[in-house]
Amino acid sequence: MRGQVIVDQERCKECSLCITACPHDVLRISAAINSKGYHPVEAYQPENCTGCTFCATICPDVALTIMRKRPERK
Repeated sequence: MRGQVIVDQERCKECSLCITACPHDVLRISAAINSKGYHPVEAYQPENCTGCTFCATICPDVALTIMRKRPERK
């Protein structure tokens, strides 16, 4: 099962807790700035996401959603 990180750019306050929690180095701080003046996180290596949800669990602002993808059965 693989995962996909969806970031709510407006909720993110650039605390970086999710970056520290991610064991697969999926997230980083974006160069973009949201309406509150923060640099939100972005998934810069989305192919490494396993859907473990560590990042979403630790986020104090509930800015991350993890979608899990099931492999297709043959």
